[in-house]
Amino acid sequence: MKNLKFIGALPILFSLLFICCSSKLRDNQKSIQAQAKEVLKKQVLKEANWALQQKTITVTASSCARSAGGQHDFYSEGDYWWPNPENPNGPYIQKDGLTNPDNFVDHRFAMIRFSRIIGALASAYKITGDEKYVKYALIHLKAWFVDQQTFMNPSLQFAQAIKGLFTGRGIGIIDTIHLMDVAQGVLVMQNKMNPNDLAAIKKWFSDYLSWLTTHPNGKAEMNAKNNHGTCFTMQVASFAKLTGNQELIDFCVDRYKKVLLPTQMDKDGGFPLEMARTKPYGYSIFNLDAMSTLCQILSTPKDNLWNYETPDGQSIKKGIAFMYPFIADKSKWTLKPDVMYWNEWPVAQPSLVFGAAAYQQNDWFYTWKNLEHQPEVAEVIRNLPVKYPIIWLN
Repeated sequence: MKNLKFIGALPILFSLLFICCSSKLRDNQKSIQAQAKEVLKKQVLKEANWALQQKTITVTASSCARSAGGQHDFYSEGDYWWPNPENPNGPYIQKDGLTNPDNFVDHRFAMIRFSRIIGALASAYKITGDEKYVKYALIHLKAWFVDQQTFMNPSLQFAQAIKGLFTGRGIGIIDTIHLMDVAQGVLVMQNKMNPNDLAAIKKWFSDYLSWLTTHPNGKAEMNAKNNHGTCFTMQVASFAKLTGNQELIDFCVDRYKKVLLPTQMDKDGGFPLEMARTKPYGYSIFNLDAMSTLCQILSTPKDNLWNYETPDGQSIKKGIAFMYPFIADKSKWTLKPDVMYWNEWPVAQPSLVFGAAAYQQNDWFYTWKNLEHQPEVAEVIRNLPVKYPIIWLN
């Protein structure tokens, strides 16, 4: 009879144990997130002070004679395309992994600068609650998205053009990954914004989402089988979250589960298409950061992508675990070094801090903590989809 009473009490005991473990897990998550904020607090407040002194610079501040677009159109050129020595005035030729320093990058740098300003101001606001950061952020947000003299058209039709070949390509859509820190910053600060200004900013992102999901360039990028496909979905997820577009959020969840994870990751957790490139290390880290950020954006208590695993065993946890030893000690990398920027990687990759919070991996967190948080090399900054993790952590 005593045994029967004990057996009958087991469900209650298991429930109590589950509650205790869940509570401990939540406390640990808060601990890692709190530690991350402490790591970045001094840096963020310093950057926010810099941001408070910056004047607005948008795509209208510079132009390129090779652009087929207008004053308000974003324009960039393919990084790995060069003049043909045998036909200097003819179409450019490709040198994969080798960046042409003479290509037009002003708009890209302006957008990265914009993302730094909003990311820093939003992070400082989240830490201090001081509304001065929100007020100054609005000046830049309105310049890019609202003001008639300086706004950017909500499209990327002329991005990563190639002289003599294309006036713009779907592959260029990757240039707006830097608007994700902007969109997330708006989410963090939106309760302190003027409703009309907020509505106008969200309308810009809604219009851009419409272009992304209907224009042939957007569709081509969506179907890219490597990091470009990941970054397309990551951007759509970020902007859909800001605008409250549940249909597109659901689309991104489905695409992560059924397309990105099962077709890009191998059984060991690596990304074969990235590892086959001339910069296998940098591209592997980049795609991992993008896929991790996608999980950070889309995960909910009911559908936690951090815990999702395909029938064949692929998961984002496996992806981070695969790359982690090579991030902690790059000398363990078994493939050839990248043809450019080999010495500049890794930095404080967002996949590590997001993964550390999701899985309570202290080693991932401490590795992230001790890596470079303020890279200065333009190519490294360009390939960081998230530069202000404070605004992404709960």
